[in-house]
Amino acid sequence: MPEQRFDQSQSLLQQQSIAPQMQQSLQLLQTPTLELRQLVQQELVVNPTLEEESTDISLEDAGSNSEDDEFDREFAELSQLDEEWREYMTQSRVSSPKRDDADERHQFVMDSIVEPITLQDHLMNQLSFAEIPVKIREIAAILIGNIGENGFLQISLEDLCFDMGIPIQDLEAAKSLVQSFDPVGIGALDLRDCLLIQLERLGKHHSLEYRIIDHHLDDLARKRYPQIAKKLSVSPEQITKAAEFIATLDPRPGSRFGEDTNTYVTPDVTVERIGDEWLVSMNSEQIPRLRISNAYKDLMASGSGREAKAYIRDKIRAGKFLIKSIHQRQQTIQSIATEIVARQEGFLEQGPSRLKPMNMAQIAEKVGVHETTVSRAVSGKYMATPHGVYEMKYFFTTGYETEDGESLSNTSVKQTLGEMISSENPKKPYSDKCLVEELEKRGIKIARRTVAKYREEMNILPSHMRRSY
Repeated sequence: MPEQRFDQSQSLLQQQSIAPQMQQSLQLLQTPTLELRQLVQQELVVNPTLEEESTDISLEDAGSNSEDDEFDREFAELSQLDEEWREYMTQSRVSSPKRDDADERHQFVMDSIVEPITLQDHLMNQLSFAEIPVKIREIAAILIGNIGENGFLQISLEDLCFDMGIPIQDLEAAKSLVQSFDPVGIGALDLRDCLLIQLERLGKHHSLEYRIIDHHLDDLARKRYPQIAKKLSVSPEQITKAAEFIATLDPRPGSRFGEDTNTYVTPDVTVERIGDEWLVSMNSEQIPRLRISNAYKDLMASGSGREAKAYIRDKIRAGKFLIKSIHQRQQTIQSIATEIVARQEGFLEQGPSRLKPMNMAQIAEKVGVHETTVSRAVSGKYMATPHGVYEMKYFFTTGYETEDGESLSNTSVKQTLGEMISSENPKKPYSDKCLVEELEKRGIKIARRTVAKYREEMNILPSHMRRSY
């Protein structure tokens, strides 16, 4: 029994020593290219044996004592791995050679990035130029601090009056001041207030648009134009024209100062047609080329011999594993991308309408890895195709089989739905039932609730809200 406990303890210790390396390997596989570059740069800082764009490694002076033979052998293996890695990187860069001034241009772009101004900064700047009493200025600053990203006040004037003891007339004066600032509609209490402020600034205080928003905003949101027309004693055509003008107003005046939601990505994989074949190439421009530095010899020469060598040996092993993990990451992503391309030639030829159903288990079986490995490998990775840049997860989708036996992904079905709705008669739009019938005519049988689900996912309104009068 004691011997068995020893074996279990030894196995546990081995698992504990392997876990950090495996965790690092999985992290590298899952990390997008730009983030991977940052991780590698961090490792270059903490590991003195690693360097980027170094000269070739010479092993002649690695040590002459017999006790260093094992170290020399291990280092020689690393040197060979490093050579293979540099050869791999060189081949991957052949399709897109780097210009001499690329680094300079990249640095210029990075140096040109400035911190974006916030909504509060923009409003406080306008407040600083306002000629008003100090008391109103202080209250206006409090209101600006309580304006949300959409540009609306997030606290009621009554609450401020009660909590801070501010006279309501002063609050109203400060609110009017803030609402006179740019962007138009800022500091509103709600959507109705925001739109009315914009109409007032346009001189349309007595317009049909103002009356619609002031008294019939809910009906307008539901496109109940005939009901609004009847209540206001005008024609539905007049309501339609007024609604078109209202649609030009900004319902979120503060949104342009919000955090930039545009995502800038660097494709990890590029797919190009060369002759009759689709070629998959990895984008390795952003990944530093690593190797072991000759500085290890200087570090070994200093210190107390064995301790220094033990330290360097640990760092070399860590560097070796990092290089191997990056190499394996690139090969895994390329293998998966190659199999995706092989299965999605219809998409590459004709676009999203020809996207085929595909799951990760199919790719994992073909590549020879676990399904979770595929999931990690495609997470946050992007593929540049003739039809644009797509997240690699985009290509994994369920689907349907037409009456002709052709497989269509749900993405293709959604695109077909979008095309049908965009070409419908605006005065008589398709109901979900009609959409089901039209899809069935094209050999695609899906349930009505599925059509409704897809329509909602595509942010398409129901037929009664799409109708034009």
